Amino acid sequence: MRRSLLATLLLLGATAPALAGDPGGGLNAAAIGMFVGIVIVTLGITYWAARRAQSADQFYAAGGQISGFQNGIALAGDMISAGALLGLAGLICSSGFDGLIFAVGYATGLPFVVFLVAERLRKLGRYTVADVLATRLSETPIRIFTAIATLVIVMFYLIAQMVGAGQLIRLLFGLDYLYAQILVGALMICYVMFGGMVATTWVQIVKATLLLAAGVAISLLILARFGFDYDSLIAQAIAVHPKHAAMMMPQVYSGSVWQSISLGMTLMLGAAGLPHVLMRFFTVPDTRAARVSVFWAVMCQSGFFALIFVIGFGALAIIGGDPAYLDAKGAIRGGGNMATVHLSHALGGDTLMGLVSAVAFATILAVVAGLTLTGASAVSHDLYARIIGRGRATERSEIRASRLATVGLGIISVLLGIAFQTQNVAYMISLAYAVSCSSTLPLLILALYWSGLTTRGAIAGGVTGLVGATVLTVLGPPVWVKVLGNAAPIFPIDPPTIVTMPLAFLTAFVVSAMDRKSAPAAAMSPAT
Repeated sequence: MRRSLLATLLLLGATAPALAGDPGGGLNAAAIGMFVGIVIVTLGITYWAARRAQSADQFYAAGGQISGFQNGIALAGDMISAGALLGLAGLICSSGFDGLIFAVGYATGLPFVVFLVAERLRKLGRYTVADVLATRLSETPIRIFTAIATLVIVMFYLIAQMVGAGQLIRLLFGLDYLYAQILVGALMICYVMFGGMVATTWVQIVKATLLLAAGVAISLLILARFGFDYDSLIAQAIAVHPKHAAMMMPQVYSGSVWQSISLGMTLMLGAAGLPHVLMRFFTVPDTRAARVSVFWAVMCQSGFFALIFVIGFGALAIIGGDPAYLDAKGAIRGGGNMATVHLSHALGGDTLMGLVSAVAFATILAVVAGLTLTGASAVSHDLYARIIGRGRATERSEIRASRLATVGLGIISVLLGIAFQTQNVAYMISLAYAVSCSSTLPLLILALYWSGLTTRGAIAGGVTGLVGATVLTVLGPPVWVKVLGNAAPIFPIDPPTIVTMPLAFLTAFVVSAMDRKSAPAAAMSPAT
């Protein structure tokens, strides 16, 4: 463990010469110091947690000993990720009203988790979503499908975090995007391999606290510049934006009612199917603690998204017309995801920019650690221990399999981060939400609330939703046009939730009904 942590620190030290320049071209000692401080603190947490993560229960679920308040802060940390601090502010800065749609959607999504699944999950589950489904359905096929769906969702979500990390480090320190990806991947692997859920939870708590404090500080500085008059702030933002007053009206989502409804469904319901969010409810001791978790998470998340309304328009008003932060084409230097970083420099110079950049980096590290742990758990617990090992695998071998899976996921996430480096991170998170809405969420809802669901119905519905959401996303604007470079998408609705989510529910219902109707009376059990 010590040798691995030392190797990570040496990697950080090896990149230090490149971590020398800020956007203005000079040495940003404050940013470098804060970055290194964040890494040292989080690695220290990992070292402490590694000595407590010796059993599978401790590694996957922190032994169920995280309090409701602690888990609520960590859960908020999962929800207010790089997509909020970097991506949402950039969307509001560039698109105005369209960015607000994402902010409101993300803020209203978490309460659906507690209303729909949180308490029931805590009563039925152990480590993963598959544990819950396996209590009612045939174990082998449901675990295989759930593991695959989890990995797909985790990959989409990881792309957003890795892109944000790469752009942040490249802009701030002049480090090549490829090396930035490798650095983040190495730290992520270290956190999960050795600290498990204990380290991931406490890293989330630290970063959520820092993120909320940074959001409050930036918002106060913005409002102070405009005499604490929000109307003056909006007026300046409108004056600077190329579309002026039109920016306060829907743009992308104004032409298609179906696309608007689909986006709303995705943002509001997606969180209830995210495996790394649902996994948090297995870390608390009882259902009451699960409810307390959601209360604190909603309070923190809603407060932060309210601040984003100030930060996004503040970035537009303050740096939108400043050539120091724009490239030759008039766009924000480093891409729209870097609007908050440039804003912090305009408000507080190198010191504030260093603080915000370090907090953003901590945010990304914490979220990718949680995502990687979720993906690794799907491989080691659901596939290796329960399917391949048929429940006979030892805890030691299961944890070893999880660590190997962590390394594999880390490598894949770096490669995907490179492939999708031009995408807005908040937008990429919405794609993960779309897959979640169409695969894991329908199965959870039906398994928890409908006694007629059969295994074949669940698999048919889940596969239909998962494949449909993935294929239509590839054929839609985000991949077919923006990544693959085609002139027009084959499937125009983005995200495709309005099609794939009802289709998943309908398929599961029809196949289950046909399955039960054709089955002999003696075989008509929920696990058919």
